[in-house]
Amino acid sequence: MEMAADVAREAMWIAIKISLPVLAVGLAVGLIVSILQAATQVQDSSLSFPPKMLAIVATLAILLPWMLSVLVEYARRLVTDLPGLAN
Repeated sequence: MEMAADVAREAMWIAIKISLPVLAVGLAVGLIVSILQAATQVQDSSLSFPPKMLAIVATLAILLPWMLSVLVEYARRLVTDLPGLAN
């Protein structure tokens, strides 16, 4: 039972590690757009969506090889260690 908890804990940390850069970029771009909207007094909610979407897509395009390598390494380790988890 402890091994299952360890596998689940590691999966959660990998999910956080993979999603954190994308979420941070979205947060930063949203904050910058909000500051610009407050400074120019343009309060249109549709203005914040395209820059965030472009930044997130660019971040995914740049970090996708790293994300895939982390996921493949985790899957490989999980499949390799799977017989040992049954003991």
